[in-house]
Amino acid sequence: MSSASTAAALSANAVTKHFGGLIAVEDMTFELGEKEVLGLIGPNGSGKTTMMNLISGALRPNSGEIRLYGDTITGIGASRVAKKGVARTFQLVRMLPAMTVLENVAAGGVFGHARRWGKDLEDYAQALLQRVGLPNAGNALVSALTYIDQKRVELARALASEPKILLLDEWLAGLNPTELKIGIALIEQLRTEGCTIIIVEHVMHAIRSLCDRCIVMNSGAKIAEGTPPEVLADHGVIRAYLGDADA
Repeated sequence: MSSASTAAALSANAVTKHFGGLIAVEDMTFELGEKEVLGLIGPNGSGKTTMMNLISGALRPNSGEIRLYGDTITGIGASRVAKKGVARTFQLVRMLPAMTVLENVAAGGVFGHARRWGKDLEDYAQALLQRVGLPNAGNALVSALTYIDQKRVELARALASEPKILLLDEWLAGLNPTELKIGIALIEQLRTEGCTIIIVEHVMHAIRSLCDRCIVMNSGAKIAEGTPPEVLADHGVIRAYLGDADA
């Protein structure tokens, strides 16, 4: 955790979420350090996105507590969590299709943590488009963009609120090898700037290069925690991904 301070930016304590008889997240406990990049990994269906939904307020846990810099955010709802400083992207890109690229980015500044208005908001949104590599796309409709460029817009919109914590839910999914390099470089830039990030990702190259620490989930539970080399060499993690025959 070389880039993380000792401050706990986010803490989860015994968080559990079930849907009827299905336990999606079971007794999850961990801390995220300030300026740390934490990877949340595991096979499909292991509970990673449910955990992100619990952190962002989209879901309410059945039990347990989530704190943001010591402030309880458990079950207060997505809009209030966003205003307290948590921004996210989604597995499937969510755009405002009737709006321009600049308007999509500006929406993050209106409804998120650091709220901006008017010319200040427009200038900041334009600066973020420059930052993610779309300096001339502001007036275009998002429906006219390529997939990678829509992902850039979604990232810029999340950053527009100047979040305390950024949640990236499979932001690199669906990118071709060239786009993947661009995407990893963008996240690396955020990491260098000191952003506090949780990444859900299946691209192990990205996990190895970007993350200070990883938590591995399987069947809703944490099965390993440590640096990327440590967890990816763990026999329990290998079994979870590949099955007993390959472990």
